[in-house]
Amino acid sequence: MALPMALPAGLASHNRPPMPSPLNLTRFRPRLLDAMADYNRERFFKDLGAGATVGIVALPLAMAFAIASGLKPEAGIWTAIIAGFLISLLGGSAVQIGGPAGAFIVIVYGIVERYGVANLLISTACAGVLLFAAGLFGLGRLVRFVPLSIVVGFTNGIAVLILLSQLKDLLGLSVEKMPADVFSQLHAMALQIGTFNPHAFALGAACVAGLVLWPRLPRLTARLVPHRAIQRAVQMGTRVPGPIVALVTLTLVSWGFALPVETIGTRFGGIPEGLPGFALPDFSWETVKQLVTPTLTIALLGAIESLLCARVADQVSGQPRHDPNQELMAQGIANIVTPFFGGMPATGTIARTVTNIRSGGSSPVAGIVHAVTLMVVVLLAAPLARHVPLAVLAGILIFVGLNMGEWREFTPDRLRHFSRHYRLLMLGTFFLTVVFDLTVAVQVGIVLACALFIRRMSGLFSVELETLQPPVLTYRIYGALFFGAAAKLDEAVNAAERAPRGMTVVLDATHLIYLDATGIDALRQLHRAVLARDGVLRIESLQPQPREVIERSGFAEELAAGRPHTAEG
Repeated sequence: MALPMALPAGLASHNRPPMPSPLNLTRFRPRLLDAMADYNRERFFKDLGAGATVGIVALPLAMAFAIASGLKPEAGIWTAIIAGFLISLLGGSAVQIGGPAGAFIVIVYGIVERYGVANLLISTACAGVLLFAAGLFGLGRLVRFVPLSIVVGFTNGIAVLILLSQLKDLLGLSVEKMPADVFSQLHAMALQIGTFNPHAFALGAACVAGLVLWPRLPRLTARLVPHRAIQRAVQMGTRVPGPIVALVTLTLVSWGFALPVETIGTRFGGIPEGLPGFALPDFSWETVKQLVTPTLTIALLGAIESLLCARVADQVSGQPRHDPNQELMAQGIANIVTPFFGGMPATGTIARTVTNIRSGGSSPVAGIVHAVTLMVVVLLAAPLARHVPLAVLAGILIFVGLNMGEWREFTPDRLRHFSRHYRLLMLGTFFLTVVFDLTVAVQVGIVLACALFIRRMSGLFSVELETLQPPVLTYRIYGALFFGAAAKLDEAVNAAERAPRGMTVVLDATHLIYLDATGIDALRQLHRAVLARDGVLRIESLQPQPREVIERSGFAEELAAGRPHTAEG
Protein backbone atom coordinates (compact mmCIF):
# COMPACT_ATOMS: atom_id res chain seq x y z
CA MET A 1 0.00 0.00 0.00
CA ALA A 2 1.29 3.45 -0.80
CA LEU A 3 2.37 5.61 2.11
CA PRO A 4 -0.18 8.43 2.58
CA MET A 5 2.52 11.05 3.09
CA ALA A 6 3.80 13.53 0.55
CA LEU A 7 7.58 13.56 0.95
CA PRO A 8 9.55 16.62 -0.21
CA ALA A 9 11.32 16.21 -3.47
CA GLY A 10 15.03 15.45 -3.30
CA LEU A 11 14.84 14.03 0.22
CA ALA A 12 15.05 10.33 -0.53
CA SER A 13 17.04 8.24 1.89
CA HIS A 14 20.15 8.15 -0.31
CA ASN A 15 20.36 11.97 -0.15
CA ARG A 16 20.28 12.23 3.63
CA PRO A 17 23.39 13.68 5.27
CA PRO A 18 25.46 11.06 7.06
CA MET A 19 24.90 10.79 10.79
CA PRO A 20 27.98 11.87 12.81
CA SER A 21 29.81 9.13 14.60
CA PRO A 22 29.34 9.20 18.38
CA LEU A 23 33.08 8.57 18.76
CA ASN A 24 34.20 11.37 16.47
CA LEU A 25 37.12 12.57 18.62
CA THR A 26 38.71 15.99 18.31
CA ARG A 27 42.14 16.17 16.74
CA PHE A 28 44.79 17.34 19.22
CA ARG A 29 46.53 20.26 17.52
CA PRO A 30 47.80 23.18 19.65
CA ARG A 31 47.51 26.66 18.12
CA LEU A 32 51.28 27.08 18.64
CA LEU A 33 51.92 24.80 15.63
CA ASP A 34 49.88 27.05 13.35
CA ALA A 35 51.48 30.20 14.78
CA MET A 36 54.97 28.90 13.98
CA ALA A 37 54.14 28.55 10.27
CA ASP A 38 54.81 32.25 9.54
CA TYR A 39 56.68 33.24 12.70
CA ASN A 40 59.54 35.76 12.38
CA ARG A 41 62.01 37.80 14.40
CA GLU A 42 59.76 40.85 14.62
CA ARG A 43 56.87 38.86 16.13
CA PHE A 44 59.24 37.15 18.54
CA PHE A 45 60.48 40.42 20.04
CA LYS A 46 56.89 41.68 20.37
CA ASP A 47 55.90 38.45 22.10
CA LEU A 48 58.99 38.72 24.30
CA GLY A 49 58.03 42.20 25.50
CA ALA A 50 54.37 41.30 25.96
CA GLY A 51 55.18 38.09 27.83
CA ALA A 52 57.58 39.88 30.18
CA THR A 53 54.95 42.54 30.93
CA VAL A 54 52.23 40.00 31.64
CA GLY A 55 54.61 37.94 33.79
CA ILE A 56 55.23 40.95 36.03
CA VAL A 57 51.50 41.75 36.19
CA ALA A 58 50.73 38.14 37.12
CA LEU A 59 52.91 38.13 40.27
CA PRO A 60 50.74 40.22 42.63
CA LEU A 61 47.52 38.78 41.19
CA ALA A 62 48.67 35.18 41.64
CA MET A 63 49.63 35.79 45.27
CA ALA A 64 46.43 37.71 45.99
CA PHE A 65 44.19 35.05 44.42
CA ALA A 66 45.83 32.27 46.41
CA ILE A 67 45.70 34.10 49.74
CA ALA A 68 42.06 35.10 49.20
CA SER A 69 41.29 31.43 48.42
CA GLY A 70 42.64 30.28 51.77
CA LEU A 71 45.94 28.98 50.33
CA LYS A 72 49.57 29.98 50.64
CA PRO A 73 50.82 32.57 48.12
CA GLU A 74 53.12 30.09 46.39
CA ALA A 75 50.08 28.02 45.36
CA GLY A 76 48.93 30.88 43.13
CA ILE A 77 52.42 31.66 41.87
CA TRP A 78 53.23 28.12 40.74
CA THR A 79 49.78 27.72 39.24
CA ALA A 80 50.41 30.84 37.15
CA ILE A 81 53.78 29.46 36.07
CA ILE A 82 52.95 25.81 35.37
CA ALA A 83 49.36 26.18 34.17
CA GLY A 84 50.18 29.36 32.26
CA PHE A 85 53.00 27.56 30.44
CA LEU A 86 50.90 24.47 29.58
CA ILE A 87 47.82 26.45 28.46
CA SER A 88 49.90 28.57 26.08
CA LEU A 89 51.93 25.60 24.84
CA LEU A 90 48.94 23.31 24.20
CA GLY A 91 45.92 25.63 23.96
CA GLY A 92 43.64 26.57 21.10
CA SER A 93 43.96 30.37 21.41
CA ALA A 94 46.78 32.48 20.04
CA VAL A 95 46.86 35.04 22.85
CA GLN A 96 45.03 33.67 25.91
CA ILE A 97 46.95 33.72 29.21
CA GLY A 98 46.05 31.04 31.75
CA GLY A 99 46.49 30.89 35.50
CA PRO A 100 44.59 31.39 38.76
CA ALA A 101 41.52 33.59 38.35
CA GLY A 102 39.40 35.74 40.60
CA ALA A 103 36.29 33.76 39.71
CA PHE A 104 37.72 30.75 41.55
CA ILE A 105 38.34 32.55 44.84
CA VAL A 106 34.91 31.89 46.35
CA ILE A 107 34.78 28.31 45.04
CA VAL A 108 38.27 27.36 46.21
CA TYR A 109 37.82 28.97 49.61
CA GLY A 110 34.60 27.03 50.16
CA ILE A 111 36.23 23.72 49.13
CA VAL A 112 39.24 24.31 51.38
CA GLU A 113 36.98 25.26 54.27
CA ARG A 114 34.79 22.17 53.88
CA TYR A 115 37.08 19.47 52.47
CA GLY A 116 40.66 20.66 53.12
CA VAL A 117 43.58 21.51 50.83
CA ALA A 118 44.40 17.87 49.97
CA ASN A 119 40.89 17.28 48.65
CA LEU A 120 41.04 20.54 46.71
CA LEU A 121 44.04 19.14 44.83
CA ILE A 122 42.14 15.92 44.06
CA SER A 123 39.07 17.88 42.89
CA THR A 124 41.23 20.05 40.66
CA ALA A 125 42.91 17.04 39.03
CA CYS A 126 39.56 15.29 38.51
CA ALA A 127 38.11 18.49 37.04
CA GLY A 128 41.09 18.54 34.69
CA VAL A 129 40.16 15.06 33.47
CA LEU A 130 36.59 16.23 32.81
CA LEU A 131 37.80 19.30 30.93
CA PHE A 132 40.13 17.22 28.77
CA ALA A 133 37.35 14.71 28.03
CA ALA A 134 34.94 17.54 27.15
CA GLY A 135 37.40 18.91 24.62
CA LEU A 136 38.29 15.46 23.29
CA PHE A 137 34.64 14.64 22.58
CA GLY A 138 33.97 18.02 20.97
CA LEU A 139 31.84 19.58 23.70
CA GLY A 140 33.64 22.92 23.66
CA ARG A 141 30.90 24.66 21.69
CA LEU A 142 28.23 23.59 24.19
CA VAL A 143 29.54 26.16 26.70
CA ARG A 144 28.14 28.83 24.38
CA PHE A 145 24.67 27.50 25.17
CA VAL A 146 24.90 28.92 28.71
CA PRO A 147 22.64 32.02 28.52
CA LEU A 148 24.32 35.41 28.78
CA SER A 149 21.96 36.38 31.60
CA ILE A 150 23.34 33.55 33.76
CA VAL A 151 26.93 34.50 32.92
CA VAL A 152 26.33 38.15 33.86
CA GLY A 153 24.49 37.13 37.04
CA PHE A 154 27.15 34.84 38.45
CA THR A 155 30.01 37.12 37.28
CA ASN A 156 28.56 40.03 39.23
CA GLY A 157 27.82 37.72 42.16
CA ILE A 158 31.42 36.52 42.26
CA ALA A 159 32.62 40.14 42.06
CA VAL A 160 30.52 41.05 45.10
CA LEU A 161 31.85 38.04 47.02
CA ILE A 162 35.44 39.00 46.16
CA LEU A 163 34.84 42.53 47.45
CA LEU A 164 33.31 41.24 50.69
CA SER A 165 36.06 38.66 51.21
CA GLN A 166 38.75 41.37 51.11
CA LEU A 167 37.21 43.62 53.76
CA LYS A 168 38.99 41.73 56.55
CA ASP A 169 42.50 42.44 55.23
CA LEU A 170 41.56 45.90 53.96
CA LEU A 171 40.40 46.90 57.46
CA GLY A 172 43.18 44.96 59.17
CA LEU A 173 40.71 43.02 61.35
CA SER A 174 41.97 40.25 63.63
CA VAL A 175 39.70 37.39 62.54
CA GLU A 176 41.43 34.09 63.18
CA LYS A 177 39.58 32.12 60.49
CA MET A 178 37.03 33.47 58.05
CA PRO A 179 33.97 31.25 57.39
CA ALA A 180 32.96 30.38 53.84
CA ASP A 181 29.45 31.86 53.52
CA VAL A 182 28.86 35.58 53.17
CA PHE A 183 26.59 36.14 56.20
CA SER A 184 28.97 34.34 58.53
CA GLN A 185 31.83 36.41 57.14
CA LEU A 186 29.98 39.66 57.79
CA HIS A 187 29.08 38.48 61.31
CA ALA A 188 32.68 37.50 62.09
CA MET A 189 33.99 40.88 60.88
CA ALA A 190 31.34 42.76 62.81
CA LEU A 191 32.40 41.01 66.04
CA GLN A 192 36.02 42.10 65.46
CA ILE A 193 35.38 45.63 64.23
CA GLY A 194 37.16 46.91 67.34
CA THR A 195 40.48 45.58 65.95
CA PHE A 196 40.32 47.97 62.98
CA ASN A 197 43.85 48.89 61.81
CA PRO A 198 43.98 52.40 60.26
CA HIS A 199 47.46 51.77 58.80
CA ALA A 200 46.22 48.72 56.87
CA PHE A 201 43.17 50.61 55.68
CA ALA A 202 45.30 53.54 54.50
CA LEU A 203 47.55 51.19 52.49
CA GLY A 204 44.60 49.35 50.94
CA ALA A 205 42.69 52.53 50.11
CA ALA A 206 45.82 54.08 48.61
CA CYS A 207 46.28 50.95 46.51
CA VAL A 208 42.73 51.10 45.11
CA ALA A 209 42.94 54.85 44.46
CA GLY A 210 46.32 54.47 42.79
CA LEU A 211 45.11 51.68 40.51
CA VAL A 212 42.10 53.76 39.48
CA LEU A 213 44.17 56.89 38.79
CA TRP A 214 47.26 55.26 37.25
CA PRO A 215 45.97 54.81 33.66
CA ARG A 216 44.39 58.28 33.80
CA LEU A 217 47.62 60.08 34.77
CA PRO A 218 48.69 60.99 31.20
CA ARG A 219 45.40 62.79 30.52
CA LEU A 220 45.47 64.55 33.90
CA THR A 221 49.07 65.60 33.34
CA ALA A 222 48.30 66.90 29.86
CA ARG A 223 45.59 69.15 31.35
CA LEU A 224 47.49 70.39 34.39
CA VAL A 225 51.17 70.46 33.33
CA PRO A 226 52.13 72.38 30.17
CA HIS A 227 55.68 70.98 29.87
CA ARG A 228 55.94 68.40 27.07
CA ALA A 229 58.92 66.66 28.66
CA ILE A 230 57.01 65.98 31.86
CA GLN A 231 53.99 64.78 29.87
CA ARG A 232 56.16 62.34 27.89
CA ALA A 233 57.84 61.11 31.07
CA VAL A 234 54.50 60.44 32.72
CA GLN A 235 53.21 58.68 29.61
CA MET A 236 56.28 56.46 29.54
CA GLY A 237 56.02 55.78 33.26
CA THR A 238 52.41 54.64 33.09
CA ARG A 239 53.43 51.84 30.76
CA VAL A 240 54.59 50.02 33.88
CA PRO A 241 51.62 47.93 35.09
CA GLY A 242 49.70 49.61 37.89
CA PRO A 243 49.60 46.55 40.22
CA ILE A 244 53.40 46.34 40.17
CA VAL A 245 53.76 50.06 40.94
CA ALA A 246 51.26 49.78 43.81
CA LEU A 247 52.87 46.62 45.17
CA VAL A 248 56.43 48.00 45.15
CA THR A 249 55.74 51.55 46.36
CA LEU A 250 53.32 50.64 49.14
CA THR A 251 55.51 47.76 50.32
CA LEU A 252 58.43 50.22 50.57
CA VAL A 253 56.24 52.66 52.51
CA SER A 254 55.13 49.93 54.91
CA TRP A 255 58.66 48.62 55.40
CA GLY A 256 60.31 52.06 55.58
CA PHE A 257 57.93 53.39 58.23
CA ALA A 258 57.67 50.02 60.01
CA LEU A 259 53.89 50.15 59.90
CA PRO A 260 52.16 47.66 62.22
CA VAL A 261 50.33 45.72 59.48
CA GLU A 262 50.09 42.03 58.62
CA THR A 263 52.36 40.91 55.77
CA ILE A 264 53.04 37.73 53.81
CA GLY A 265 55.96 37.08 56.16
CA THR A 266 53.97 37.45 59.38
CA ARG A 267 51.16 35.18 58.16
CA PHE A 268 52.92 32.65 55.94
CA GLY A 269 56.61 33.05 56.76
CA GLY A 270 57.43 34.19 53.22
CA ILE A 271 57.62 32.33 49.92
CA PRO A 272 59.86 29.28 49.32
CA GLU A 273 62.88 30.27 47.22
CA GLY A 274 63.28 26.98 45.32
CA LEU A 275 61.23 25.10 42.77
CA PRO A 276 58.15 23.26 44.03
CA GLY A 277 58.40 19.55 44.71
CA PHE A 278 56.31 16.88 43.01
CA ALA A 279 53.90 15.21 45.43
CA LEU A 280 51.01 12.79 44.91
CA PRO A 281 47.79 13.65 46.78
CA ASP A 282 46.29 10.93 48.97
CA PHE A 283 44.00 9.59 46.25
CA SER A 284 41.19 7.08 46.74
CA TRP A 285 37.92 6.36 44.95
CA GLU A 286 36.01 6.81 48.20
CA THR A 287 37.37 10.35 48.43
CA VAL A 288 36.56 11.06 44.78
CA LYS A 289 32.93 10.02 45.33
CA GLN A 290 32.61 12.65 48.06
CA LEU A 291 34.09 15.33 45.79
CA VAL A 292 31.68 15.06 42.86
CA THR A 293 30.05 18.45 43.47
CA PRO A 294 33.27 20.50 43.89
CA THR A 295 34.82 18.68 40.92
CA LEU A 296 31.88 19.50 38.65
CA THR A 297 31.89 23.09 39.91
CA ILE A 298 35.57 23.58 39.10
CA ALA A 299 35.19 21.96 35.68
CA LEU A 300 32.08 23.96 34.76
CA LEU A 301 33.47 27.30 35.92
CA GLY A 302 36.84 26.58 34.31
CA ALA A 303 35.21 25.79 30.98
CA ILE A 304 32.94 28.84 31.03
CA GLU A 305 35.67 31.25 32.13
CA SER A 306 38.32 29.99 29.69
CA LEU A 307 36.05 29.96 26.63
CA LEU A 308 34.46 33.32 27.43
CA CYS A 309 37.93 34.77 27.86
CA ALA A 310 39.02 33.23 24.54
CA ARG A 311 36.00 34.80 22.80
CA VAL A 312 36.92 38.21 24.23
CA ALA A 313 40.51 37.67 23.05
CA ASP A 314 39.28 36.90 19.52
CA GLN A 315 37.33 40.15 19.41
CA VAL A 316 40.12 42.33 20.82
CA SER A 317 43.15 40.81 19.10
CA GLY A 318 41.92 40.21 15.56
CA GLN A 319 43.69 36.83 15.60
CA PRO A 320 42.11 33.70 14.05
CA ARG A 321 39.22 32.35 16.11
CA HIS A 322 40.20 30.03 18.92
CA ASP A 323 39.56 26.29 18.87
CA PRO A 324 37.27 25.72 21.89
CA ASN A 325 37.89 21.96 22.04
CA GLN A 326 41.67 22.33 21.91
CA GLU A 327 41.44 25.03 24.57
CA LEU A 328 39.45 22.74 26.88
CA MET A 329 41.98 19.93 26.40
CA ALA A 330 44.83 22.29 27.30
CA GLN A 331 42.93 23.59 30.33
CA GLY A 332 42.33 19.99 31.36
CA ILE A 333 46.01 19.02 31.11
CA ALA A 334 47.02 22.13 33.09
CA ASN A 335 44.56 21.34 35.87
CA ILE A 336 45.68 17.71 35.97
CA VAL A 337 49.35 18.65 36.34
CA THR A 338 49.34 21.68 38.69
CA PRO A 339 47.86 19.90 41.77
CA PHE A 340 50.91 17.62 41.87
CA PHE A 341 52.97 20.76 42.56
CA GLY A 342 50.57 22.18 45.14
CA GLY A 343 48.70 24.39 42.68
CA MET A 344 45.11 25.57 42.54
CA PRO A 345 42.52 25.52 39.70
CA ALA A 346 43.50 27.43 36.58
CA THR A 347 41.57 28.91 33.69
CA GLY A 348 41.81 31.69 31.13
CA THR A 349 42.25 35.13 32.67
CA ILE A 350 40.70 38.14 30.96
CA ALA A 351 42.82 40.88 32.59
CA ARG A 352 46.16 39.22 31.77
CA THR A 353 44.98 38.19 28.31
CA VAL A 354 43.96 41.76 27.44
CA THR A 355 47.28 43.03 28.85
CA ASN A 356 49.07 40.55 26.61
CA ILE A 357 47.17 41.75 23.51
CA ARG A 358 47.69 45.44 24.27
CA SER A 359 51.39 44.82 24.88
CA GLY A 360 51.80 43.36 21.38
CA GLY A 361 51.44 39.61 21.99
CA SER A 362 50.31 37.75 18.89
CA SER A 363 51.12 34.08 19.48
CA PRO A 364 51.30 31.50 22.28
CA VAL A 365 55.01 32.33 22.59
CA ALA A 366 54.02 35.40 24.65
CA GLY A 367 52.20 33.17 27.15
CA ILE A 368 55.21 30.87 27.42
CA VAL A 369 57.48 33.90 28.02
CA HIS A 370 55.03 35.12 30.69
CA ALA A 371 55.44 31.86 32.62
CA VAL A 372 59.23 31.89 32.32
CA THR A 373 59.41 35.56 33.36
CA LEU A 374 57.26 34.92 36.42
CA MET A 375 59.44 31.97 37.45
CA VAL A 376 62.65 34.04 37.14
CA VAL A 377 61.13 36.93 39.13
CA VAL A 378 59.96 34.61 41.90
CA LEU A 379 63.26 32.78 42.20
CA LEU A 380 65.18 36.06 42.39
CA ALA A 381 62.78 38.13 44.51
CA ALA A 382 61.21 35.51 46.81
CA PRO A 383 62.97 36.87 49.96
CA LEU A 384 61.49 40.32 49.35
CA ALA A 385 57.91 39.06 49.13
CA ARG A 386 57.75 38.55 52.90
CA HIS A 387 57.41 42.34 53.33
CA VAL A 388 54.31 42.71 51.11
CA PRO A 389 51.34 43.94 53.22
CA LEU A 390 48.20 41.87 52.89
CA ALA A 391 46.17 45.09 52.80
CA VAL A 392 47.89 45.99 49.51
CA LEU A 393 47.00 42.62 48.00
CA ALA A 394 43.45 43.17 49.24
CA GLY A 395 43.41 46.53 47.47
CA ILE A 396 44.53 44.88 44.23
CA LEU A 397 41.76 42.28 44.51
CA ILE A 398 39.15 44.94 45.29
CA PHE A 399 40.21 46.71 42.09
CA VAL A 400 39.92 43.39 40.21
CA GLY A 401 36.44 42.80 41.66
CA LEU A 402 35.27 46.30 40.72
CA ASN A 403 36.42 45.80 37.14
CA MET A 404 35.12 42.25 36.98
CA GLY A 405 31.49 43.14 37.63
CA GLU A 406 29.25 44.35 34.80
CA TRP A 407 27.50 46.84 37.05
CA ARG A 408 25.83 48.74 34.19
CA GLU A 409 23.62 45.72 33.58
CA PHE A 410 21.95 46.27 36.98
CA THR A 411 21.00 49.90 36.46
CA PRO A 412 17.27 50.66 36.08
CA ASP A 413 17.77 52.03 32.55
CA ARG A 414 19.45 48.81 31.38
CA LEU A 415 17.02 46.51 33.19
CA ARG A 416 14.08 48.14 31.44
CA HIS A 417 15.51 47.08 28.08
CA PHE A 418 15.59 43.39 29.05
CA SER A 419 12.72 40.92 28.92
CA ARG A 420 11.22 39.57 32.13
CA HIS A 421 12.85 36.21 31.45
CA TYR A 422 16.29 37.82 31.12
CA ARG A 423 15.84 39.85 34.31
CA LEU A 424 14.64 36.80 36.24
CA LEU A 425 17.63 34.70 35.19
CA MET A 426 20.23 37.43 35.73
CA LEU A 427 18.98 38.72 39.09
CA GLY A 428 18.12 35.21 40.32
CA THR A 429 21.58 33.88 39.48
CA PHE A 430 23.20 36.91 41.12
CA PHE A 431 21.15 36.47 44.30
CA LEU A 432 21.82 32.72 44.53
CA THR A 433 25.54 33.22 43.92
CA VAL A 434 25.85 35.72 46.77
CA VAL A 435 23.52 34.05 49.26
CA PHE A 436 24.27 30.38 48.54
CA ASP A 437 27.09 29.49 46.15
CA LEU A 438 28.00 29.39 42.49
CA THR A 439 27.07 25.73 42.05
CA VAL A 440 23.49 26.29 43.20
CA ALA A 441 23.26 29.51 41.18
CA VAL A 442 24.38 27.93 37.90
CA GLN A 443 22.28 24.78 38.39
CA VAL A 444 19.12 26.71 39.22
CA GLY A 445 19.87 29.25 36.51
CA ILE A 446 20.25 26.61 33.80
CA VAL A 447 17.08 24.81 34.95
CA LEU A 448 15.18 28.11 34.87
CA ALA A 449 16.63 28.94 31.46
CA CYS A 450 15.51 25.56 30.12
CA ALA A 451 12.03 25.97 31.60
CA LEU A 452 11.65 29.47 30.17
CA PHE A 453 12.97 28.33 26.80
CA ILE A 454 10.49 25.45 26.71
CA ARG A 455 7.69 27.83 27.58
CA ARG A 456 8.73 30.24 24.84
CA MET A 457 9.15 27.50 22.22
CA SER A 458 5.79 25.97 23.11
CA GLY A 459 4.23 29.38 22.62
CA LEU A 460 5.59 29.46 19.06
CA PHE A 461 3.87 26.17 18.13
CA SER A 462 0.37 26.43 16.69
CA VAL A 463 -2.22 24.33 14.90
CA GLU A 464 -4.46 26.28 12.52
CA LEU A 465 -7.56 25.02 10.75
CA GLU A 466 -7.04 25.76 7.07
CA THR A 467 -10.07 24.20 5.37
CA LEU A 468 -13.16 22.29 6.42
CA GLN A 469 -14.66 20.88 3.24
CA PRO A 470 -16.03 17.38 3.90
CA PRO A 471 -14.78 14.81 3.38
CA VAL A 472 -11.42 16.65 3.98
CA LEU A 473 -10.30 18.43 7.16
CA THR A 474 -7.00 20.29 6.71
CA TYR A 475 -4.75 21.70 9.44
CA ARG A 476 -1.54 23.65 9.05
CA ILE A 477 1.02 23.22 11.86
CA TYR A 478 3.81 25.67 12.71
CA GLY A 479 6.93 25.46 14.86
CA ALA A 480 8.25 22.55 16.93
CA LEU A 481 5.99 19.72 18.04
CA PHE A 482 7.80 18.58 21.18
CA PHE A 483 6.95 17.63 24.76
CA GLY A 484 6.28 21.23 25.73
CA ALA A 485 3.78 21.84 22.94
CA ALA A 486 2.18 18.44 22.28
CA ALA A 487 -0.99 19.36 24.19
CA LYS A 488 -1.81 21.94 21.53
CA LEU A 489 -2.64 19.09 19.14
CA ASP A 490 -5.57 18.09 21.38
CA GLU A 491 -7.83 20.51 19.53
CA ALA A 492 -7.30 18.57 16.30
CA VAL A 493 -7.83 15.28 18.17
CA ASN A 494 -11.15 16.52 19.58
CA ALA A 495 -12.24 17.70 16.13
CA ALA A 496 -11.35 14.30 14.62
CA GLU A 497 -13.40 12.53 17.28
CA ARG A 498 -16.47 14.65 16.34
CA ALA A 499 -15.91 14.50 12.56
CA PRO A 500 -18.29 12.60 10.25
CA ARG A 501 -17.28 9.04 9.43
CA GLY A 502 -14.89 8.57 6.53
CA MET A 503 -13.32 12.00 6.97
CA THR A 504 -9.77 12.54 5.67
CA VAL A 505 -7.62 14.63 8.03
CA VAL A 506 -4.66 16.36 6.37
CA LEU A 507 -1.75 17.89 8.32
CA ASP A 508 0.22 20.41 6.26
CA ALA A 509 3.69 20.10 7.84
CA THR A 510 5.48 22.61 5.61
CA HIS A 511 6.27 24.77 8.64
CA LEU A 512 6.88 21.95 11.14
CA ILE A 513 10.58 22.33 11.93
CA TYR A 514 11.07 19.81 14.74
CA LEU A 515 9.44 16.68 16.12
CA ASP A 516 10.31 14.56 19.15
CA ALA A 517 9.02 11.32 20.70
CA THR A 518 6.24 13.11 22.61
CA GLY A 519 5.19 14.77 19.38
CA ILE A 520 5.04 11.33 17.72
CA ASP A 521 2.80 10.14 20.58
CA ALA A 522 0.49 13.13 20.02
CA LEU A 523 0.31 12.29 16.30
CA ARG A 524 -0.50 8.67 17.18
CA GLN A 525 -3.40 9.87 19.36
CA LEU A 526 -4.70 11.89 16.41
CA HIS A 527 -4.27 8.86 14.15
CA ARG A 528 -6.28 6.64 16.51
CA ALA A 529 -9.05 9.25 16.71
CA VAL A 530 -9.22 9.42 12.90
CA LEU A 531 -9.24 5.61 12.50
CA ALA A 532 -12.01 5.32 15.10
CA ARG A 533 -14.20 7.33 12.68
CA ASP A 534 -13.10 5.17 9.70
CA GLY A 535 -11.05 8.06 8.38
CA VAL A 536 -7.55 8.55 6.95
CA LEU A 537 -4.70 10.69 8.30
CA ARG A 538 -2.30 12.23 5.79
CA ILE A 539 0.82 14.24 6.63
CA GLU A 540 2.10 16.36 3.76
CA SER A 541 5.22 18.41 2.93
CA LEU A 542 7.39 17.06 5.74
CA GLN A 543 10.74 18.66 6.44
CA PRO A 544 13.80 16.37 6.79
CA GLN A 545 13.97 16.16 10.60
CA PRO A 546 10.27 15.42 11.27
CA ARG A 547 10.17 12.98 8.37
CA GLU A 548 13.21 11.11 9.68
CA VAL A 549 11.68 10.84 13.16
CA ILE A 550 8.38 9.59 11.75
CA GLU A 551 10.11 6.93 9.68
CA ARG A 552 12.48 5.85 12.46
CA SER A 553 9.65 5.53 15.01
CA GLY A 554 7.62 3.25 12.75
CA PHE A 555 4.77 5.76 12.51
CA ALA A 556 5.20 5.94 8.74
CA GLU A 557 4.34 2.23 8.47
CA GLU A 558 1.32 2.73 10.72
CA LEU A 559 0.04 5.47 8.44
CA ALA A 560 0.64 3.35 5.38
CA ALA A 561 -1.05 0.29 6.91
CA GLY A 562 -3.97 2.29 8.26
CA ARG A 563 -3.68 0.77 11.73
CA PRO A 564 -2.72 2.20 15.13
CA HIS A 565 0.41 1.36 17.06
CA THR A 566 0.07 -1.60 19.45
CA ALA A 567 2.37 -3.00 22.11
CA GLU A 568 2.72 -6.26 20.15
CA GLY A 569 3.41 -4.60 16.87
